[in-house]
Amino acid sequence: MKWILSVVAVMVLVGVLAAVLYRDRTVERSVEIEASPAEVWRVLTDFEAYPQWNPFVIRAAAPDGLEVGRDLDVRIRDRGSETGFRPEVLAVDPERELRWLGRVLLPRLLDGEHSFRLETTPTGTRFIQGERFRGVLVPVVGSSIDVADGFDAMNRALRERVLATIAR
Repeated sequence: MKWILSVVAVMVLVGVLAAVLYRDRTVERSVEIEASPAEVWRVLTDFEAYPQWNPFVIRAAAPDGLEVGRDLDVRIRDRGSETGFRPEVLAVDPERELRWLGRVLLPRLLDGEHSFRLETTPTGTRFIQGERFRGVLVPVVGSSIDVADGFDAMNRALRERVLATIAR
């Protein structure tokens, strides 16, 4: 009986610690692109071309198709280090949104919900890249999830790539 109480006490302690440590952090960056959402979407979803122009997401593939519920194969480079992961696609709304969820080991440990949103503007498209980090490791990993510079670099490169494809 004592060991059952001990196990329950440990489970309660872990639950309380998880609730106390659980954090949320969002990073978002945008860029204006003088092109239609269709033109931006075409470049954004042309994963095979990423190594040619994308300084942040250096590889992306949709081996089973770009569909909700499927996994992607993604590799990012940020501040000199590279990380690969297999996020699950959460949303594919052509010319409007692409969103995925990447996890470290278990749900709620460190989850990253990455989004690419396209908004029509009078002069073209506002491209918004964001990531919402959630989990008990968010306060522990600190600056390693500060991806704002990577987002800015990708956003600028996307703009240049889209404008170059229009000029052809």
